[in-house]
Amino acid sequence: MFLVRALILILLGLAAVPVMADQNDPRLDLLFARLKQAQSVPEAKAIEGQIWSTWLESDSATVRLLLHRTLQAMNEGRLKDSLQILDNLVQIAPDFAEGWNKRATVLYLLDRYKESLADVERTLDLEPRHFGALSGRGLIHNQLGEDGKALEAFERALEVHPQLPHARGEVKRLKKKVRGERI
Repeated sequence: MFLVRALILILLGLAAVPVMADQNDPRLDLLFARLKQAQSVPEAKAIEGQIWSTWLESDSATVRLLLHRTLQAMNEGRLKDSLQILDNLVQIAPDFAEGWNKRATVLYLLDRYKESLADVERTLDLEPRHFGALSGRGLIHNQLGEDGKALEAFERALEVHPQLPHARGEVKRLKKKVRGERI
């Protein structure tokens, strides 16, 4: 038991070392510029994949391990386990935007929309261009019956990622609902 506690303390101590927040990676500026200029969904998807890969990077082995375990638990449908891991991750690395975004996703899947929205906002504080969080904000507002706010969120997502198919469809649908049909 002592050995397990010692290992946990060592891991927590290592995690206390400042994490290079991936959303601050200088490669992202160029990727986002390319994303805005993408002429097709396949072209945008390739750039989007590079952005997601960059967001998932961390200099911290502890953060990488916790993120790996989170994704594994999510893929296996173990949302409560994933949430526990993410609670630790955001505590250990509060400036790691993707930790907050993943926790927002899990909370959304658990129908805990208000908590999910709080984590989306934290993600966007750290990475205002996070099109996943912006789209997630729109989904949450949809669930809460807040069509106007959902429309704003999806429109903002399209400003960052003009080829985002789901957001395009939602903007079209919500414009008709919120603003009415054109005469």
